[in-house]
Amino acid sequence: MVLPTRAQDQDKSGLSANPGAVDIVAGTGRLGRTIGIREASGVRLGGVWLGDANYLISGGAEPGKSSFNSMLLLDLNIDLNKWLKIPGAQFGVDYLQFNGGRTNAQAGSVVGYNSLPGLPPLARSELYEMWWRQRLFRDKLTVRVGKTVPTNDFNNVLRPLQLHDASLFIPSVSGLAYTPVFVNPTLLGVMPGYYNSAYGVTASFAPTKKIYLSYGLYDGTGARQDQTGLRAVPSFKGYFFHVGEAGYAWQLGSRGMPGTIAVGAWGQTGKLSSPGRTEDGAQGFYAFASQRLWLRRPRVDNSGITSFFQFGMNQSKTLIAKTYVGGGLTGFGLIPKRPSDSFGIGAGVTRLNESYGFRRSETMLQGYYQMRLVGDLFFQPTMTYIPTPGNSAKLAAATAVTMRVTLLY
Repeated sequence: MVLPTRAQDQDKSGLSANPGAVDIVAGTGRLGRTIGIREASGVRLGGVWLGDANYLISGGAEPGKSSFNSMLLLDLNIDLNKWLKIPGAQFGVDYLQFNGGRTNAQAGSVVGYNSLPGLPPLARSELYEMWWRQRLFRDKLTVRVGKTVPTNDFNNVLRPLQLHDASLFIPSVSGLAYTPVFVNPTLLGVMPGYYNSAYGVTASFAPTKKIYLSYGLYDGTGARQDQTGLRAVPSFKGYFFHVGEAGYAWQLGSRGMPGTIAVGAWGQTGKLSSPGRTEDGAQGFYAFASQRLWLRRPRVDNSGITSFFQFGMNQSKTLIAKTYVGGGLTGFGLIPKRPSDSFGIGAGVTRLNESYGFRRSETMLQGYYQMRLVGDLFFQPTMTYIPTPGNSAKLAAATAVTMRVTLLY
């Protein structure tokens, strides 16, 4: 099978730099097992903690400044077939705690070189997710209703590729830490996601093992800067965000190297505004693809190199970004005696909305090395260079370093 699916557990190689932004099930389930909850019972309790320290070496808005971020995610997942005899049913609830700093503002970055801090407040506790997921028609149709993170299902270039051949499994296409790899900048301000999840419904149809079609409709009040993640109940009030996506997956050549491509279109309703401008709704388009380029040891393990590409555009007069193009490369298991380590590079260019006083565009380059320290504990140093910080044309090129620790449990 080559259809992209969500991993039920994180592999020990190539984690996403922010699992809270892309994974429907977080962590390894070790927390539940530690307190005596057997997953065979249908209950899984897990989560993830991320902490990082950032230092702006030069340039940007506040050179020489440091910042710190911490994100805790607790995840409870219940198999309702085992508990209530409802075939194909699943219930999930997540709690999120975030405490952070002005990391991106210090660098003068509009799109964000660090994905953890988002809109204020930068100290928050929230019901992150609460949903019912139902599989129907021999798992060809899946419907999820409740408070969710749409970036799990749409425009998710980091989505794991699971195949029958375990040696080809790609746990996460990249471990880059910058925001564009989690949400296309052309969707910033409208698409719910980390950490502003939202209530809505998601439907996915997979007629074959290589094709999927998905559609989602969500509370769109985030477009007027409402903090939907902090909201316990939905409040649509004429603001809806809807999105559709179609994807195709394949295995290339005699070695069966996996790849996927997807395109999507979205719409936002309601009155939107920016300095000196207003409009009624907005629409846009995006596409992404990933492809395994090289297998170091075919049929033995997943070591090798993979790639990804992203594109997005909109015709909005009020959103902060108009177009985005980005891509990157990731190496898995290429360091001798370090099979669980990965490293990668990525770059992206965002065309910004100058009505906010921004620079015409923001270019970002980032590289990282993610190492497994012990068990489910990972350490990731990341270097970022922003030659054109978007917040102002007066800002000098910014160079920043991030040291991140990730613990899965």
